[in-house]
Amino acid sequence: MKTTPPGSTQLGFGDDFDALPHSHRPTVTKARKASAAKQAPAAQAQAPTSPPVLATAPLPSAVLPVPEPDLAAPDWAQLASTLASHPDYRVLRRLAPQLLFPPASGPSLRVLVLDTETTGLNASRDKVIELALLAFDLDLATGEPAGLLQVYDGLEDPGAPLSLEVQQLTGISDDMLRGQRLDQARIDELLAGAQLVIAHNAAFDRPFVEARLPAFAELNWACSFADIDWKRQGRDSAKLSALAMALGWFYDAHRAEMDCHALLAVLRPPLPLDERNGLMHLVEAAKRPSYRLQATGAPFEAKDLLKARNYRWDGNLRVWFTQLKDEPALLAETQWLKAQVYEGRPARVQVEQLGARQRYSGRPGRLHFRPL
Repeated sequence: MKTTPPGSTQLGFGDDFDALPHSHRPTVTKARKASAAKQAPAAQAQAPTSPPVLATAPLPSAVLPVPEPDLAAPDWAQLASTLASHPDYRVLRRLAPQLLFPPASGPSLRVLVLDTETTGLNASRDKVIELALLAFDLDLATGEPAGLLQVYDGLEDPGAPLSLEVQQLTGISDDMLRGQRLDQARIDELLAGAQLVIAHNAAFDRPFVEARLPAFAELNWACSFADIDWKRQGRDSAKLSALAMALGWFYDAHRAEMDCHALLAVLRPPLPLDERNGLMHLVEAAKRPSYRLQATGAPFEAKDLLKARNYRWDGNLRVWFTQLKDEPALLAETQWLKAQVYEGRPARVQVEQLGARQRYSGRPGRLHFRPL
């Protein structure tokens, strides 16, 4: 901080010495004290004998009582809207589950949105520890849920302690699970009349659910992770939390019920490159068969070519395979195989046709060979 040099003069209000540094004040202070001492006797001789009178002038405004601060809560929604209107900011809002929708205006489809938490990744040995379901009627005219959303969320004791990794991921502890069982009667009630089950990564959830609740094997399934080309729709990631964030929401992930609410919210808006929303896209996807194409007998030297085209290696069957969403995609792929992999040589490839009853279950579909 800049200070006034000793001996300089500074114009201002009151005595200029008050502006000097403290180290330069003693001489001035002593001189004033001596002058005041000389004048004191004369002043005392002239002092009045009447008692002093207290001043009654009003207090200066600078010392008037300060009013109480306004402690009313700010309008957070307005503040968020103001911030979001600026091009340099994006605002995320906590996702609020919606439980009631307008009634259906026409034909509807009974839909279940499902999510699980499990003790691990292998459905043949790991178990479900949490199951959540949202049951609703889907208005086929609007693509929107209709009426009351029914919710189930249940825990189940797997009979063994959870790993630390699972506890950290899910927030579920052994104490929370002790003695818990899924409510079979409530689940059966929600399953009654269900026509489509939607899960985000159904290839994971379906085998776990069917192992615990075989009735799910009789239902049609669709996968919001695999049946929608999120990259084509302009999304950077197909991860559920990323899809929600792209729409301006955040939520407490990795608990089954909240993941279901988040999935429903993500599927309701129209897709960026589609007139339909995600829900109606999945309804249509469930109606069409998909295909698992095996590059049967492909030459070894074609492995890099197949890998670059997103084929995967099946170690049990020792064959490269890919998944195709419809018949036109299957036709185009067989033509590519003939030209690029088999180089025009005669060949037969195995094709597995999967409907919504088998898809993502691990159970085989209808198998046949197709000549190239």
